[in-house]
Amino acid sequence: MRSEEEVIEAIERYSPTIRRLCMIYLKNYADTEDIFQTVFLKYALSSVSFESEEHEKAWFIRVTINACKDLLKNFFRSRVTSLDELIEQPTEMQEDHREILEAVLSLPKKYREVVYLHYYEEYTAPEISQILGKKVNTIYTLLTRSREMLRQRLGGDE
Repeated sequence: MRSEEEVIEAIERYSPTIRRLCMIYLKNYADTEDIFQTVFLKYALSSVSFESEEHEKAWFIRVTINACKDLLKNFFRSRVTSLDELIEQPTEMQEDHREILEAVLSLPKKYREVVYLHYYEEYTAPEISQILGKKVNTIYTLLTRSREMLRQRLGGDE
């Protein structure tokens, strides 16, 4: 584990490089900040000794690139459309998605959670019951009620 001074010095030295690399790969400020923190936390906890400043910089670059690639191939990320994309490029299909998203977000929290876990994360009712610490029948009831609320809000049988 490194000292606080070493970590602060590394942040001052490499933060512009790390942020630029992250933005090149991720094109997203929030994800850039997440990876930035991950990289420097990894540095703070590592015991790697560097031969030179160039070796240290190469380590930071490699760790940053690997972290970005890991985030990009993350299962959840590959199945999600960001809100920014929905807002920037409104097509008919995206308008439908936005309407559905707004309807889901307008549900009370207990319904919103089960809808998200079931339809977006594709968990089964028994899995959701374990995650939320509720009985399976309660999850089925919440799903049924949330579907009915969404049907009313969206107006139709879809």
